[in-house]
Amino acid sequence: MLGAIFERFVKESPISVMVRGLMERVFAPETINQIFEENASSQYTRELLFSRIVELMSLVVCGIDPSSTLAYGVKAEEMSVSRTAVYDKLNGVETTVSSANLRETAIPLSSLIEFVGGKSPQILSGYKIRILDGNCLEKTDYRL
Repeated sequence: MLGAIFERFVKESPISVMVRGLMERVFAPETINQIFEENASSQYTRELLFSRIVELMSLVVCGIDPSSTLAYGVKAEEMSVSRTAVYDKLNGVETTVSSANLRETAIPLSSLIEFVGGKSPQILSGYKIRILDGNCLEKTDYRL
């Protein structure tokens, strides 16, 4: 039964199947937790894994829930940690962890962006463009 349903999606909406598969691979909890462990210097994991925070915030980013508070409300029992623990983890995410998470997930996702024709044209042809965020102490190259 599941095979027939999957085949129907593959036939009628292959891009959604590709996106779902790629997103599950790129944002796999093991991958996200490894990025955290390799890049966090002061933050640590006790009960709340970084992958759970990414999963929670993906609900907000994708518009499934309008806020992290509502997303937590839906996932509270499953997460089995307090709202305070979630917000402490969110507020304590280091810029090195955020940068690494962006870098490591953008690389595989860029191939999908190119495949669907979503790549933005170069702002200044021949020049390397850097975006400086006033909240970060480091420069980050966002070229894909």
